[in-house]
Amino acid sequence: MSTLTTPAPDRTAAPLRIGPHTVAPPVVLAPMAGITNAPFRTLCREFSGGKGLFVSEMITTRALVERNEKTMQLIHFDATETPRSIQLYGVDPVTVGKAVRMIAEEDLADHIDLNFGCPVPKVTRKGGGSALPYKRNLLRAIVREAVTGAGDLPVTMKMRKGLDDDHLTYLDAGRIAVEEGVTAIALHGRTTAQHYGGTADWDAIARLKEHVPEIPVLGNGDIWSAEDALRMVRETGCDGVVVGRGCLGRPWLFADLVAAFEGRTDDFVRPTLREVADVMVRHATLLGEWIGDEARGVIDFRKHVAWYLKGFAVGSEMRKRLAITSSLEALRAGLDELDLDQPWPTGADGPRGRTSGNNRVVLPDGWLKDPYDCAGIGEDAELDTSGG
Repeated sequence: MSTLTTPAPDRTAAPLRIGPHTVAPPVVLAPMAGITNAPFRTLCREFSGGKGLFVSEMITTRALVERNEKTMQLIHFDATETPRSIQLYGVDPVTVGKAVRMIAEEDLADHIDLNFGCPVPKVTRKGGGSALPYKRNLLRAIVREAVTGAGDLPVTMKMRKGLDDDHLTYLDAGRIAVEEGVTAIALHGRTTAQHYGGTADWDAIARLKEHVPEIPVLGNGDIWSAEDALRMVRETGCDGVVVGRGCLGRPWLFADLVAAFEGRTDDFVRPTLREVADVMVRHATLLGEWIGDEARGVIDFRKHVAWYLKGFAVGSEMRKRLAITSSLEALRAGLDELDLDQPWPTGADGPRGRTSGNNRVVLPDGWLKDPYDCAGIGEDAELDTSGG
């Protein structure tokens, strides 16, 4: 792929330590439901040259303990993936403990990340994701069970600033994490109410780093380019970055991130549309192989089409056509009709993915009455077998 020369960075982060694992450069792929499955992790890892940490999409602890078929597929790792990282979602300490012990005893992963950052209503209405840190004692109980059950496996956690600007929890949650033996914390600089809208608060990442100097703090939010990642480290003092929406339709962003953190000036990837098309077909092919059905793989790939084509001169009718293909042949044929010699578009490195903000936070009844009382968790909170 073609490259673009950029100025050498003036500061890079040291390698990140996650238990026995060294992550150099300190770059982590954020878990994204329906996105960061094995095929997408493979693409990102290939572009990074195997450097960085690539976490599975969110796994529901109850579904894992019950060995739900879809969930067991989601935790399958390619033989080349190391360390193997699983992100868990759960609201019941006992079930979380069972899931973590299962992972440790059956050697299902090398690293466990706890999800306290998901803002979507189907998760928060059960007291999970970014809603959970408001209940300090419940958070502590879950983290304690996870760290205890993990044995030698490192446990990290990802969280948001809080429910909204009036209910910030990240500093308390950070201190609880340190006290209970968490290895590292990732902070998305937004509240639950913000979802993915507005601007990420990098100052909050800096405050958390000052608040918990004992363990690494990773920054997440509004990293759309390798330059953004370096700037976050420089401005906040964080120990590494977690990249989510910035790599949608752009798995080669991880090549840029590695180059930036290693101080190289001539390896930033700016693919032509032809090169992007080749990656699209490979992505769809990997999905079909992973699912075991070409048509289902191409159908699953449809959500990625608009992200890959962002900024390129592709008509609306062709975009629609490519987004309803159900075979590799049809996908390739449609792409071949495009002007594949188009260079990487100006501005295509900007924001992508969901941007809605100022949402009503959906919580269990009475959730805000007491930040320490664990009451309010419904019996069905751990019955979701969607696999995340």
